[in-house]
Amino acid sequence: MRVAILGCGYVGLELGRQLRDAGHDPVGVRRSSEGVERIERAGFEAVRADITDADDLASVPDADALVFAASSGGRDAAAARRIYVEGLETAIEAFGSRESPPERLVYTSSTGVHGDHGGDWVDEETPIEPTTEKTAVLAEAERIALESPPTHGFEGTVARYAGLYGPERYRLERYLEGPVTEGYLNMVHRDDAAGAVRFLLEEGLARGEVVQVVDDEPASKWAFADWLAAACGLDAPPKRTKAQRLEAGDLSEAARRRILTSKRCANDRLCGLGYSFAYPTYREGYRDALEAYCTSD
Repeated sequence: MRVAILGCGYVGLELGRQLRDAGHDPVGVRRSSEGVERIERAGFEAVRADITDADDLASVPDADALVFAASSGGRDAAAARRIYVEGLETAIEAFGSRESPPERLVYTSSTGVHGDHGGDWVDEETPIEPTTEKTAVLAEAERIALESPPTHGFEGTVARYAGLYGPERYRLERYLEGPVTEGYLNMVHRDDAAGAVRFLLEEGLARGEVVQVVDDEPASKWAFADWLAAACGLDAPPKRTKAQRLEAGDLSEAARRRILTSKRCANDRLCGLGYSFAYPTYREGYRDALEAYCTSD
């Protein structure tokens, strides 16, 4: 199976490695020369192209599947729209118009589209309620990913990611030093974020559906921070409530909304399809990072 990974960054590189090791033919696509070099170092084919430019995408070979895993780089809603909406539409049209179109698309979204649910559980059937301009863009992109591919003869899947962590993204100091603001963390290790997409592609599952990619245990930020500290033999970090954090008055509106947003994301659908997590909770996922941190000078 040839898989074109459009926007082959943090998760895409790991997905490409997993697909290669499983005997598939991944092709990573990045706009920058540095991005292309990272793909080549990961050991699979790289193409330099702007995924928002149909002419550029012509240089990407035909593929059995597309994975749209691009990032807007943390920029504003306008930048997010250019990538997630306009770029996704361009990619679907460009590949769907070929003599040999793909059989399916997987679009990687975010559990941020759920909005605030007061700490209640949410799953794929929960109506989404984005609370920021950027998450509203992601919700629009989810709709495009499911509705547009069938007009070109193939099917779309939305893999809705929780907060990504893993190599280069552990951020231990943030939780060990504090202060830690109360709330829930919904997380998934990079290797499982990639592994879940590989699984859905290999098994031909979840066509035309949304699947939440999140580990088994949403964590209280306070409990998570205390667990990290105990594992390192340190005192528990200082804590603060949401009200205390908001009283500081130094937050952007987007940051304020993030603090007020609370939910616990369920992974019943993904587990029911048969996916087995390499890191079912943060305890397994942080093991190597803690070992490295505790043994460093």
